[in-house]
Amino acid sequence: MPEISRFYGIIIKMYFNDHTPPHFHAFYGDHEALINIATLAVIAGKLPPRALGLVTEWAALHQDELLATWERARKAEPLVKIAPLP
Repeated sequence: MPEISRFYGIIIKMYFNDHTPPHFHAFYGDHEALINIATLAVIAGKLPPRALGLVTEWAALHQDELLATWERARKAEPLVKIAPLP
């Protein structure tokens, strides 16, 4: 699963040809959550509140890039990195 961003100890990844709805995986320590790109809601899993807040903030800033990356992943095309939170 390719890593597309990393910030504050949080790792964002996307699977190639993953199931819908469009989403990404956020990892923080032993925690993992699947985040819906359109709604920024947690689909599955759990992150600590502070980490979830940072992931949501980052995803809101990069929603268009995340959707484009999702489309690339669905086509098994190389994924590009997305800038982290500053």
